[in-house]
Amino acid sequence: MEILSQLWSLLGLLTVLQNVLPSQILSLLHSVYESTQDLLSPYAYVEIPEFNGYCGVDLNDLYRHVHLYLNAAASASPAASCRRVTLSRSPSSSRVTFAVAPNHTVHDSFGGHRLSWTHHVDGVQDSLDEKRSFTLRLPKRHRQALLPSYLSHVTSRAEEFERVSRERRLFTNNTTGSGSFESGWVSVPFRHPSTFETLALEPELKKQIKNDLVSFQNGREFYHRVGRAWKRGYLLHGPPGSGKSSLIAAMANFLCYDVYDLELTKVSDNSELRSLLIQTTNRSIIVIEDIDCSVDLTADRTTKKQPAKSFKKCKTTMSSSGCEDSGRVTLSGLLNFTDGLWSCCGEERIVVFTTNHRDSVDPALVRCGRMDVHVSLGTCGIHAFKELVRNYLGVESHALFDAVDACIRSGGSLTPAQVGEILLRNRGDADLAMKEVVAAMQGRMLSLAAAGGGGGDQMDNEDVVAAVSVGTRSPESVLMIGSPENWDTALGGRKRKESVNGSNGCEKKVKFFVRLKSLTKSDSGKCGVFERGKH
Repeated sequence: MEILSQLWSLLGLLTVLQNVLPSQILSLLHSVYESTQDLLSPYAYVEIPEFNGYCGVDLNDLYRHVHLYLNAAASASPAASCRRVTLSRSPSSSRVTFAVAPNHTVHDSFGGHRLSWTHHVDGVQDSLDEKRSFTLRLPKRHRQALLPSYLSHVTSRAEEFERVSRERRLFTNNTTGSGSFESGWVSVPFRHPSTFETLALEPELKKQIKNDLVSFQNGREFYHRVGRAWKRGYLLHGPPGSGKSSLIAAMANFLCYDVYDLELTKVSDNSELRSLLIQTTNRSIIVIEDIDCSVDLTADRTTKKQPAKSFKKCKTTMSSSGCEDSGRVTLSGLLNFTDGLWSCCGEERIVVFTTNHRDSVDPALVRCGRMDVHVSLGTCGIHAFKELVRNYLGVESHALFDAVDACIRSGGSLTPAQVGEILLRNRGDADLAMKEVVAAMQGRMLSLAAAGGGGGDQMDNEDVVAAVSVGTRSPESVLMIGSPENWDTALGGRKRKESVNGSNGCEKKVKFFVRLKSLTKSDSGKCGVFERGKH
């Protein structure tokens, strides 16, 4: 009781002194007390306010990083050590956001040292606003060596957490050529379900693409050291239904990037194209689909070969005969978009071109340095086919897998879209689905055999392309990095070899089809349904 009475007497004395002494003396005494406390305390304190400056309105990026870092550590020991937390979830996200409750502390450890964060929230006098800040407590003896490395660790973890947790967006350009580029993109949430786990690709090709993407994503220091813009170009080419769009979605989900779908037909000129590029963000994939069909870029090549008089006449009339004027997107503007000075206005971006016919794309667009990686997507191999069966039917093995493998090796393979449609339609009966797939492959083999025997007039373009590839042992789904001249030479050599053996291909296909028909015992009447791969 005596101790309590003395304590109350001390509090009373302090209250009297606070009311009697001038504010200047009280402020001086408070400053002396804090200085003495800092001198005797083994800890150092670093305050990180929400806004820069005393009365600033600019957000402090480090404050946001600390908040994200504590979110990233929510499932680890820091969250467990906090007595009170604040949980929230936005309508557009399923992720629960963790935050330290006002005026509470969360502990952390780094480099063998124990640190703590305190979230201060104070009210502003005569205002409804609040003053927020984080205070970091760390050992005073190791402050100089510990603080820079720890803040760098906090920033990297915060950026990684923000990348994987934020809602990704799918953008498309909505400009109309009116000259106002302030809102050149509109977006919707990007929620495409395609991933590398569900993608119908050969395992080796998946591994190569994923390794290349990881190497690019972790290459900040390398690209800066060698003096190259931190970007990567992909050319995806193959027949319709080979999975080009699905691969782009899988790349975006794997890297957690936004997707910008650029429609060149909506872009009026090179200036608008450059403005759209400037508005794209870092960590994004810029896609131009069907690059050979979007705009007429070959006219630029034709214009350079025209005489000067003809060029002047075309320039005065502003006709569409191939003159490079300011009223359209030119090849030069697109080259600057992919590999010019304006392409360096952002970092960590991937440019993807897709086409059904790689030979139709201007060589200047696909050279190394612009399209660094060429991915040739073709029909399903046996591994990709099994992946589709596992995804659609939930079947790991089937008696007809050997028959499908034999068809694929003999040129009867189908695109992932064709196989997926058959499996989707018959997803309730795995046996029926497998029989229809084999029947469709047999029908394709008959079409190829007829093409080799003079019946090519009745085939469509896809079957003609497939007939050229008769005799290949595996689908043409490969990743190529290096000189395009080497690719053309390699592919040309393979085609020449195939043409030498092409005379005996027709007889081998017919004999094999007879053996396969007896193996599967399927209804041959089903072959005509998917004969030309159209659903």
